[in-house]
Amino acid sequence: MSSNGENIRADLHTHTNYSDGNLTPEQLIGKAKAAGLAYLAITDHDNVDAVEEAIEIGKSVGIEIVPGVEISSEHNGREVHILGYFFDYKDEALLSYLKNFRAERLKRAQGIVDKLNQINIPLHIDAVLAQVKGNGSIGRPHIAIAMLDAGYTDTYIEAFNKYIGDGKPAYVKKPNLSTQEAIKLIAKSKGLSFVAHPGKNVRDEELIQIIEFGIDGIEIIHPSHSQTDSAYFQKTAGQYFLLESGGSDFHGGRINDESIIGKFWVGEQKVLAMKNRLFN
Repeated sequence: MSSNGENIRADLHTHTNYSDGNLTPEQLIGKAKAAGLAYLAITDHDNVDAVEEAIEIGKSVGIEIVPGVEISSEHNGREVHILGYFFDYKDEALLSYLKNFRAERLKRAQGIVDKLNQINIPLHIDAVLAQVKGNGSIGRPHIAIAMLDAGYTDTYIEAFNKYIGDGKPAYVKKPNLSTQEAIKLIAKSKGLSFVAHPGKNVRDEELIQIIEFGIDGIEIIHPSHSQTDSAYFQKTAGQYFLLESGGSDFHGGRINDESIIGKFWVGEQKVLAMKNRLFN
């Protein structure tokens, strides 16, 4: 699916094992190459450690890697994910924020494990940490996988639906920064900010408020979006002179999304429009 008929394809939303994806940057880029993609944005959650490595690998196989990140934020009490593109991934303020937020993610994971222990699921934090690469961003998917591996749940999805999903017995809220602050953080590091998969949780008044915060674009194409959603967000982007992005939100592994690379994409001109906005 794409928002135009171009053949030069870009997937601007993917994850590696530096956050909650299953593949290394090299493996992910290999899949992207096999799927015929010309551009790939790696948008790990609150982590940019894969970017530099990926850029070099991309050059060797003829795929342009777009520096990306997915930042968790909050607006009106609801979690809103903000995608950043083409920022300076070595910006000290950005790296400092991301490091601190990963530390908060670790505290949250410990809180979830403690709650699981209280309901007689004896998971240990070490089993969760074993799922995380280096300084990677720890998230609920890592906990779900650790629970599945230890036999405390029958499926990955059940771990969320029964135990660690929003409002479930072992749920712990993430200490997010505000959406406005997330947009400013990306702008200060000379990047572009986009509302991620707004069809999931951002609509109408809230979307307009986020646009007023200075967002640069909207993710139009996403597996969770219906054709009606995509058309609605594309129309909104046009009305407010916003950029458009899109991608597969590929993670790999236990969530059975192996087949979506190459199916959800935008044409090259969406990437060129981003570059024109930033560099011209």
